[in-house]
Amino acid sequence: MSNFFTDNKDLVFTLNNLDLEEVVKLRENNYEQSKVFDHAPENLKDAFDSYKRVLEVVGDVTGERIEPRARTIDEEGPQFANNKVTYHPLTVKNLEDIRKADINGVMLPRQYGGLNFPVTIYTMMTEMVSRADASLQNLFGLQDIAETICEFGSEDQRKRFLPRFACGEADGSMDLTEPDSGSDLQSVRLKATLDEKTGKWYLDGMKRFITNGCAKVHLVLARSEEGTSDGRGLSMFICEACPELVVRRIEHKLGIHGVATAELQYNHVPAELCGLRKRGLTKYVMGLMNGARVAISAQALGIAEASYREAKKYAAEREQFKSSIDKFPAVYSMLAGMKIRIMAARTLLYETTKIVDLRNSYTSIVEHAAKPEDVSLEDRQNQKLYSKVASVLTPMSKAYATETANSVAYESIQIHGGTGYMKDFNAERFYRDARITNIYEGTTQLQHVAAIGGIVQRVLDPIMDKYAKLPSHGKLKRLSGILDEMRKKQQQAVRYVFDKKDTTYYDLVTKHLVNMETYTFVGYLMLRDALKAQERENFAERFILDSAYEFDKCFSIVMSGDITIIDNHRELLDY
Repeated sequence: MSNFFTDNKDLVFTLNNLDLEEVVKLRENNYEQSKVFDHAPENLKDAFDSYKRVLEVVGDVTGERIEPRARTIDEEGPQFANNKVTYHPLTVKNLEDIRKADINGVMLPRQYGGLNFPVTIYTMMTEMVSRADASLQNLFGLQDIAETICEFGSEDQRKRFLPRFACGEADGSMDLTEPDSGSDLQSVRLKATLDEKTGKWYLDGMKRFITNGCAKVHLVLARSEEGTSDGRGLSMFICEACPELVVRRIEHKLGIHGVATAELQYNHVPAELCGLRKRGLTKYVMGLMNGARVAISAQALGIAEASYREAKKYAAEREQFKSSIDKFPAVYSMLAGMKIRIMAARTLLYETTKIVDLRNSYTSIVEHAAKPEDVSLEDRQNQKLYSKVASVLTPMSKAYATETANSVAYESIQIHGGTGYMKDFNAERFYRDARITNIYEGTTQLQHVAAIGGIVQRVLDPIMDKYAKLPSHGKLKRLSGILDEMRKKQQQAVRYVFDKKDTTYYDLVTKHLVNMETYTFVGYLMLRDALKAQERENFAERFILDSAYEFDKCFSIVMSGDITIIDNHRELLDY
């Protein structure tokens, strides 16, 4: 019997040690919801008992049912004929198991049939689903569509769409990318036309690389303002599957074979405006992308966990020179490094989700108040603070988790040797599935760009100040000193680059500054966790010492100040 929650000591540790008191209190309206809904928690302990029970159910479903089906689904995939997508029968079973487990609509309010769980708990579910079958996460994770409708749609739209998502009757897709736009969403051209006589909207154009493009409900970014060419002319629309919305083809991909990625043609598709005109990109898609960053971080983490476990199992069973290869220093050192990077990615991800939960709660308080004067100054300050922190941590987490997944999947094949290259083993599937995670929903390079502003502004310093002041002694005191020194160097590097006032140099060293901030911030998180559990001290030590080495390499590059290096890079391209 395999339960993907209870068999993961680090995930259990994370749940047990998360400081979610403020998050849960806000989400449950100071536990007033328990007076209205039978299953709403009456206090923090009650809430955590509920979270744990549901996570154990998800762990059982993912470990016992979904994971054993994953290889077959990967090999056979969905079918496409006559503009119709048919998912694999085992994928259909997976979705039915999820529906029976009542884990659709995880974050939706209870009045629409949801569980009203925090992002943090939903992300743990996402990690487990991804460990079992990364493709399935791309269907399970599209619950963010319902979240967007809940946040920005009208009450009528909430009542019509959200219960369908919560019971599993409706699935969704996020239709953003077009053949010529890619990551440049400001250049979206799909046209939204308003019929002035009927007041109805119609969509015309193309979308490409749409995950689950065969969905029943589509959230679509379209150009609603005639004569515009930038993000200010874009609005968000909801439409449903209909004859006018044609699936032209599905892509043949390197990985993530279990879910269809489609090209869509809109032939005057009836639609309805979601939220306000002109806010589609500047507000709504930015909100969607923040959620997507967290979801893909969890997907990557699940793939990394699966890759590591597959490598560890194989190394224990594979004998060479009359010994299992996990006894060889080169192999067990590699396995230890994989494990530590996964733990580091996990502690960063769930620190990020806690901040996202706080941002979401305070944003809801500020934006949904009946009157502006009903919102306290403290609530406004908290909303502003957590929005700033989340804007740094979400891209930082995605960059680190997805690059970790790729490196762990790579090393898993290396440990398997030639057998890892064969489809008889899961290692090659994990390798293929991991590769997309640092591309879609914003490449790693774009995550660096998204994070750098907050790093230059030192947004994370107050959090690091708090963790730096935690009492420590012995080994942990020494490690804390290393982190303090890294942070001083980081602040020095930021000042140096800022004072240089050279945009080309700034762009060149952005990734190094982001990596340095990640090493330092995660180091403090690992140290914090080690102070809670002695068995985690060695993990913190290995991570911090390894990171200090990588940090110093980045620091040397940033502080070189040699603009000719940039020019040499350009010359190399012309050789």
